[in-house]
Amino acid sequence: MTDKLPEQMTAIEITEPGGPEMLHPTTRPVPRPGADEVLIRVQAAGVNRPDVMQRKGQYPPPPGASDIPGLEIAGPIVALGDGVTGLGLGDTVCALVAGGGYAEYCVAAVPLCLPVPAGLSAIEAAALPETCFTVWDNVFTRGRLAPGETLLVHGGSSGIGTTAIQLARAIGARVLTTAGSDEKCRACVELGAARAINYRTEDFVAVVKQETGGKGVDVVLDMVGGDYVGRNLNALGHGGRLVQIAIQKGTKAEIAVHLIMVKQITFTGSTLRARPVAQKAEIADALRQNVWPLIEKGTVKPLIHTTFPLAEAGEAHRLMDSSAHIGKIVLTV
Repeated sequence: MTDKLPEQMTAIEITEPGGPEMLHPTTRPVPRPGADEVLIRVQAAGVNRPDVMQRKGQYPPPPGASDIPGLEIAGPIVALGDGVTGLGLGDTVCALVAGGGYAEYCVAAVPLCLPVPAGLSAIEAAALPETCFTVWDNVFTRGRLAPGETLLVHGGSSGIGTTAIQLARAIGARVLTTAGSDEKCRACVELGAARAINYRTEDFVAVVKQETGGKGVDVVLDMVGGDYVGRNLNALGHGGRLVQIAIQKGTKAEIAVHLIMVKQITFTGSTLRARPVAQKAEIADALRQNVWPLIEKGTVKPLIHTTFPLAEAGEAHRLMDSSAHIGKIVLTV
């Protein structure tokens, strides 16, 4: 079941692994949705660190996924695959996808489509899926953050960081965060962080100890890896949970294993992209129940740094590589 669709579309392809200049507009066939899938006319697509890793050749798409980058989109549904229920032509949704987002059209699994929250534009909605799925699953499901506890978020000014700060505050947790400039630290405090630590001029472990009266934090959300792993263990308190979601400083770390034993620390982590739809659908259901109401009330909102036209995806990546942004970068179609 479809509207009349074009045969071809503009998409952004990675010509070969490398820098932002490797992202080029190309013409591809418009994809067709399979069973329990819909085709979305993309109005906006979020830009995320995994896209940068894919561009560099460090994060290939999972089997069966499009080689076109882009993991989150928003726009109206223009075609329905077999067996689709609960969604119809013309419904505007945002969706988590395993690839294909940097394009005029993109296929999404029905269980991973969420309604655009009331009052949000397509640009704002496109900034939600990858970030909200990641934060909910890692901070609240794996990290088990509870009201009254303290969360340390690394990279507080990133899309993940700005979302984690707001969601943690919304449930009644206290948030400490790190960021790379005084401007970014101020932005984190404005979003609700109790203390933002400039990691270029301060030792986050020492500040955490000071801010918690020596107790340490309950949960750490880390996308840095490398030597941060051992420092995170030092920053955690008894029964603390360290959740690893990326490894920007590398895969290897030297740690004092006894800290895990003595403090009874849980060290976990995850990736999202390659998981089966059924697993990601469980997160989508949790977002509908727990996060979407907060967004519609305005308690939590996506922070958009800037937008770029689809054809300028390379410039969007250049900005992300610079880390000069605060919040999300979004492509518009």
